[in-house]
Amino acid sequence: MPRIEREAHIVWEGNVARGAGSITAATGAFSELPYSLPTRVGASEGKTSPEELLAAAHGGCLTMSIASELTQAGTPPARLEVTCRIVMDEVEGHGHQIVASHVTIGGDEVPAELVAKADESCPFSTLLRKAGVTVEIARA
Repeated sequence: MPRIEREAHIVWEGNVARGAGSITAATGAFSELPYSLPTRVGASEGKTSPEELLAAAHGGCLTMSIASELTQAGTPPARLEVTCRIVMDEVEGHGHQIVASHVTIGGDEVPAELVAKADESCPFSTLLRKAGVTVEIARA
């Protein structure tokens, strides 16, 4: 597989408490997604957060990895539905940290051994675990 590089452009205006920012994908896939501290730690009010984008990245990566494992096993999926919930919490002496990623798999039945292989080959699962994050995967 070739080296993969992707980028996003972020604009932030103001202090952290009252300021606001936007995130734009260099590909144009999304543009000026708004975020702020109040919508990051409280009600989202239709805005995103870095944690939501991480949940999308981890869930999307793992879903593709599961589809790949199923295809290699001769049973490509008709439909997979994956939900990923990222948890950020206060860690004593370290401030707020990403502490968990909870993934729920729905849709087509996926054998546990294929889920494990998919999880092993998902770069986001690897990244999160190496950072000390708990990654839990369950069936819906």
